Amino acid sequence: MRRLAVLLLFAICVISLAAPVIAPYDPLAAPDGDELKPPSAAHPWGTDVIGRDVFSRTIYGGRQTLIVALAGLLIAVIPGAGLGVLAAVVPNWVDRGIGAVLDALLSIPSLLIAFTILTMLGRGSMQIALACGIAVLPAYARITRAAALQLRSQAFVEAAYAIGATRSHVLRRTLLPNLLEQLISAAIVMLAWIILNASSLHFLGLGGDPGIPEWGAMLAEARQTFRLAPWAALAPGLAITVTLFLVNIMAEKTSTTAVY
Repeated sequence: MRRLAVLLLFAICVISLAAPVIAPYDPLAAPDGDELKPPSAAHPWGTDVIGRDVFSRTIYGGRQTLIVALAGLLIAVIPGAGLGVLAAVVPNWVDRGIGAVLDALLSIPSLLIAFTILTMLGRGSMQIALACGIAVLPAYARITRAAALQLRSQAFVEAAYAIGATRSHVLRRTLLPNLLEQLISAAIVMLAWIILNASSLHFLGLGGDPGIPEWGAMLAEARQTFRLAPWAALAPGLAITVTLFLVNIMAEKTSTTAVY
């Protein structure tokens, strides 16, 4: 099941990135007379309120959504993993300080953090990526820190210190190899959160230009004509749902093997 999810998610990524080649229409083109047309041979997923092809916009929207989500994930994972793993090799008083800061940030709702950042930086897709990445960073760092501290108490880590291994050696050769799978699993969980909340922020109109195809923004546009043209909302809605479902399947825990 997990392999199938990986293949399907990979297919979604490839199709989204190849949107300029695959999409039959310009996602911004709105010919007169094509408004709210139902699915047909010419328009497999119908058209929206101003005549744009929903299929083409959904494919292009996937590229925009995934780029924003991956950018936000990098913003969260790189410093988050660094802070979390650092807690396992620094003195206890430094670790307690890191833990206190992370706990304080976790007490603030993540969406509130994202809204605050967007208020300071303004609207835009990259601003949403930055806001979502920073909002999820404390949670990712906290998960990484907990896993690193648990691993630090293992006998083989203590043995490495006992034979004279330096902290950097233990970090590179013992901690990171054993934490890698947990770090990846946690990152996949965070990816699902970022996709959902980035789409939500685009839905609220915080993504800048509303004409740029993005799944959340497409849902916001289609809600006004849902009774007349439900296909305009179903396409991006199903795209978000299926993508999140596949990402969550990928995040299922698997057994890990210690590297000595």
